[in-house]
Amino acid sequence: MSIGNDKIRLVIVADHQMLIDGIKSLLKSDKHFEVVGETTKIPDAIGLVNSLQPDILLNDIDMPDMSAIELTKLLKSVLPSLHVLVLSIHNDRAMISEIVKAGALGYLLKSTTSKEELAMALLKIYNGGMYFIDDVSAEMMRPAVESKPVNNQVNLTSREVENVKLIAEEYNNAQIADKFFISERNVETHRKNILRKPNTHTVLGLVKFAMGNGILQLGNFFMCDLVNV
Repeated sequence: MSIGNDKIRLVIVADHQMLIDGIKSLLKSDKHFEVVGETTKIPDAIGLVNSLQPDILLNDIDMPDMSAIELTKLLKSVLPSLHVLVLSIHNDRAMISEIVKAGALGYLLKSTTSKEELAMALLKIYNGGMYFIDDVSAEMMRPAVESKPVNNQVNLTSREVENVKLIAEEYNNAQIADKFFISERNVETHRKNILRKPNTHTVLGLVKFAMGNGILQLGNFFMCDLVNV
């Protein structure tokens, strides 16, 4: 994963200064990152993101006065290109799902995340992917008690829905072609049609749409590298 000569610029928003200092200490010796701003207050977070235009926001889920979901939505509206990584002590299916729908690209547990894993997660989401640690992945891979009904407002065919699920599971065009006994050219045509229907241009956008409409459960795409297509 290359970032060129410039460092990835980070803003940290957390309830306690101790957590901020701990993150800064973990990243201090890593040449890829630069912490350009930090705060324990929601209003200051908005100002920092607006003025500093960071690449990534590390967002503590336990901020007072505003939920991480609301804060993620708000800061994404201030800076749509912002990549959000959420830090939490909670391993909860519904919460993680809502965080992803709000626009976060990663979710780490404070209690188990190492320096190496934090750096890996930051690099992955900076490059357009998503990252969730194993503990979260295991929880989300369990069957849900209730599944959200499909709200197929863009009229995806049953075959297109199957394609969406395979794309989320990191099947490439050749593998999908083998599965359906069709040519790779046909698979590429299907993929373009699928992306066009919900008016998105990336696999990440497609997965978010599919999850929001009940076509995918979050467990379908944990640990995937989601990149532009």
